[in-house]
Amino acid sequence: MQSLHVDSVQRWMEDLRHMTEVECMCVLQAKPIGVEEDAQQGELIVALGAGDHVARNNLQTLLRRALVVSTELGKMFQRLEKGRWQRVHSTAVRANCHVRSLVHEYSAARSTPPEMQKYERSLLEKCLELTNITERCLHSDDEFFLKSMREAIHDILTDVSDSFSNMIDMALANEIRLLIKQIDSSDSVHTIGSAISNLLSLTQDGPQLCSIIAKEGAVVVLFKICRQDRFRDLYAHALRTVASICCVEEGISQLDEVDGILCLADILTEESSVEAARAEAAAVVAQITSPHHTSTQHLASFLESMHDIVTALINLCESASCGEVFLLASAALANITFFDSMACEILLQLNAIRILLQACRDRQRVDTPYSKDQVVTILANLSVLEQCAPEVMQDQGIERLLLLLGEKPTSPSPSEGAACERVQQKAAVTLARLSRDPDVARAAIRLKAVPFLIELCRSPTERNNSDSVLVACLAALRRLAAGCPDSVEAADHQQLIKPRLVDSFLLCSNMEESFV
Repeated sequence: MQSLHVDSVQRWMEDLRHMTEVECMCVLQAKPIGVEEDAQQGELIVALGAGDHVARNNLQTLLRRALVVSTELGKMFQRLEKGRWQRVHSTAVRANCHVRSLVHEYSAARSTPPEMQKYERSLLEKCLELTNITERCLHSDDEFFLKSMREAIHDILTDVSDSFSNMIDMALANEIRLLIKQIDSSDSVHTIGSAISNLLSLTQDGPQLCSIIAKEGAVVVLFKICRQDRFRDLYAHALRTVASICCVEEGISQLDEVDGILCLADILTEESSVEAARAEAAAVVAQITSPHHTSTQHLASFLESMHDIVTALINLCESASCGEVFLLASAALANITFFDSMACEILLQLNAIRILLQACRDRQRVDTPYSKDQVVTILANLSVLEQCAPEVMQDQGIERLLLLLGEKPTSPSPSEGAACERVQQKAAVTLARLSRDPDVARAAIRLKAVPFLIELCRSPTERNNSDSVLVACLAALRRLAAGCPDSVEAADHQQLIKPRLVDSFLLCSNMEESFV
């Protein structure tokens, strides 16, 4: 008797999910619970907190609710393909409830723009149609009917997904517009700082949101802040947000339109600028000069200020009080040396090699493989110039390169391991380039670079199991052997020097750890 009771209850609970009247569910979902009557006009009903955190919570809540709906729609696509009609219908009911609840609450809290209202109406109609059509399929066993319905539902579901995505983008843009207006119109440092914090937190949610933020004019308003002395305490905060937004092309285009590079140059070169502001300006420079960006139009205006910016950045590397400041300044310099040889010549004139090699001896500034990666990148790009070799020799640069060749990760972090590989590879490349100078080659051989390079070639663990490090080490070894053949033993010469590079690579990449 007891088992029958349990079975019937379970069956009733299963049936209840599909038999509940949809409109009743939507009304229940949309009813606000425990909202005070004097709640501020313009706050979302679902928002948590108050005051400075309201805007952030509105946006974060909107993003969370959007993720819930998107997840339900994704499940519907999967279940539709499998023909699981009962689950398709139950998911349609849930999605419909979530969408109606979100639209109802947002409309009650904000004056919705007319264009967004159009999407809302269309979306609600399609959600209701989706619920009704899936309910019809639930009660049919006709395979021909279900097949034709599957195609129709797929089309409707695609329309719902597109409409929902557009509506959410509009809602997010509306909220972001309010934050930007707050930054632009307020005279309160506290209010502006809070709004900037909210924008910065949003940039961490991915490039799509950064693109919306950029299109709403955030970069323009943030540089407006950075050009006013009364907001000097907000420079660092504003520039960090600009750097995050400039991960997308729209942000960089806006920066170029408002002569942002001139503003960055001013902040970097002004003696009155605090280190934090200069460090964040360096971060923006590193972002906009990243090789990952496809557009290079903005770099034309950068060239006009390049001498001042490069000078300020190398000075920042020299005076940096901590590893983070050094990392930002050196990353900007590393990127700059990639796209213009004139930057390398400027750096040589400014004694950059001495400054960078001295920094490598200071664990307060260069304390991670990421910082060493930036230093060795700059050295590799400078080593193309002939006048670089004597300066490296003068500042014990060969010893430093050999130390960098042995860089090992201190944790199992994949990103740290990848950084160590880049350090090893670029150190080998730099050594190979510098070894065109006979004095450098003799110094490297005297410091036992040849046996070290051979060990890196033969032992995968020594080179962090990296093929790119292997190729760079083989190239450096061959350069040294060309200048001094006697430095390589006959067996090593036969395997690592005499064959074609690709054959030596294949031999070493297939070696077992026990090879002697």
